[in-house]
Amino acid sequence: MAKAIRLDKYLSDMGYGTRTEVKTLIRRGNVTVNENICKSADVKINVDEDIVKCKDSLVDYEEFEYYILNKPKGVVSATKDNLHDTVISLIKTSKAKGLFPVGRLDIDTEGLLLITNNGALAHELLSPKKHIDKTYLAHIEGDIPKNAISIFAEGIVLKDKTKLLPANLEIVKKYKNESGGEFTEVKVTIHEGKFHQVKRMFEAVGTKVIYLKRISMGKLVLPTELSVGEYRKLRASEITFIKGLT
Repeated sequence: MAKAIRLDKYLSDMGYGTRTEVKTLIRRGNVTVNENICKSADVKINVDEDIVKCKDSLVDYEEFEYYILNKPKGVVSATKDNLHDTVISLIKTSKAKGLFPVGRLDIDTEGLLLITNNGALAHELLSPKKHIDKTYLAHIEGDIPKNAISIFAEGIVLKDKTKLLPANLEIVKKYKNESGGEFTEVKVTIHEGKFHQVKRMFEAVGTKVIYLKRISMGKLVLPTELSVGEYRKLRASEITFIKGLT
């Protein structure tokens, strides 16, 4: 059954102003429904069939929006913050209300973050029962202990005695920076999302994370074409995938 909503809500949901502001637009004859001027804010719109225009611009109704963002450092995973820019402030093209990040990345962590206004789906994705794989690229100061891979695979115990689910650790390469400092690049896949989890895992084996980036969440992979701070809408196949996780 097609969804029917009031015209003023339709326009307000799509970013044309508050309910009061869009009622003024409607009253002034700036809105047409199926090519006819409509001055009734409470007229019901069939979102699948009716054609709505505001000031001659077509208004397509999308109840939910989904974005994939390559989160930069220094930006917080929140909708509002008094001190820092938020991930929501980076989404410039959305007209939807109520966008928020699905989960959190630390302020100094980069990488894949989902942004949506679908609260029910986000709640399901964040459920601890889901155990969705999340893979991170990390740079570690110095060497990784030789037994770290097996410790992670068994389920590491953090310094506060929290026992984690088994995780996969892969050594990518060792390298030196311009000053001669030695570092190790790794990939780690976890199945839960505890506070500062990846950093605390490496602390538990006596090492320190100096760079962290989430590169995948299940089959959803951070697109290589997205520079840090850039985003795009999810493709239909990607939306199907995340809905399948719930």
